[in-house]
Amino acid sequence: MLRLAGVALSVGLADSLNPSTVGPALYLATGRHRVVRVTLFTIGVFSVNLAAGIALTLGPGRLLLGLIPHPQGTVRHAIELLAGVVLLAFSAALWLGRQNLARRELPIGHGGSALIAGVAIAAVELPTAAPYLAVIAAIVASSATAPQAIGLVVAYCVAFVAPLVAIIVILLVAGKHTEGWLQKGRAWFQRQWPVVCAVLLLLIGSSLTVLGGAGLLNR
Repeated sequence: MLRLAGVALSVGLADSLNPSTVGPALYLATGRHRVVRVTLFTIGVFSVNLAAGIALTLGPGRLLLGLIPHPQGTVRHAIELLAGVVLLAFSAALWLGRQNLARRELPIGHGGSALIAGVAIAAVELPTAAPYLAVIAAIVASSATAPQAIGLVVAYCVAFVAPLVAIIVILLVAGKHTEGWLQKGRAWFQRQWPVVCAVLLLLIGSSLTVLGGAGLLNR
């Protein structure tokens, strides 16, 4: 379970450097009622990912895997290997397209509450959230009990919203003095997020590929 928890946390942290969530949070952090708005946005993102993760882990995911005999060994390693390859592919895609991606404007919510914006963005991105789905697949393929599985999903979700929580803490501690810093941070993230994500996904994808490959070879 410790290894799986480490994977959930590390993938969650890597996936947290997401322009679709950090970008709007930085935007909300420079407006009126910014602490409340960023907090509501964070709750929206966290809630959707947590609910979807628990539903997939305890619902259809386990039902489908239950049709496969003895998944604890070979299937688990195969899923780790597949997840690693997927993450490496995403890393390569981000690196190759880093210049074009950096030129695109970060998503900014238009109208509605910050909570609705967080829910909407998380819901729209969920079907294409390959790192999260890979973590869920690894949890489903493991021997984790229901409480352990929920704990692993929570660990990923907490790591995923870590940058948003960090923004809230900075706003509470530094107050209005953060305006210029947040504007600069937003501009830096706009330029560098594809490179940062590519490197982190490369490291995590390589680790999963080695773990899964080694497990299959030792079967």
